[in-house]
Formats: sequence, structure tokens, C-alpha cells
Amino acid sequence: MKADIHPEYHMIKVVMTDGTEYMTRSTWGAEGDTMTLEIDPKAHPAWTGGQQHLVDRGGRLSKFKKRFEGLGL
Repeated sequence: MKADIHPEYHMIKVVMTDGTEYMTRSTWGAEGDTMTLEIDPKAHPAWTGGQQHLVDRGGRLSKFKKRFEGLGL
């Protein structure tokens, strides 16, 4: 491998939206910097699944069910 092309890893502190903190290695910032997250996996619906549910009013799902309703597996 080529020398001196890889980023340098150092320890930073990450602060989650609920106030919890942990130390991790990163290429972000400088040694000892603090990264404060605005969105984290504990709270954001993209990771938790949120309160969404499937609503189909004659769309793709209905067409699929109609097309394969007589298959009877």
C-alpha cells in the first residue's frame, strides 16, 4: 500500500440527542473534539420504524392482490 494516504484516526466524544455520551475512533474533527448529534438511531423514525402503517387506496397493493387472488397457495 501507498504510505501516507490513509486518514488519521483519533478519539472523539459523541453526544446523542438524549444526552448519553460515548467515546469512539473517527477521522472527523481533531483529537478530543465533541460531536453533538441532532438525529440519532434511538429517536429517529428511519431506524425505529415510527408509527407509520400501510394505506393503499386502489394502488399497487390492490392490483397485486387482485392479480394473484386465484393462485391459492
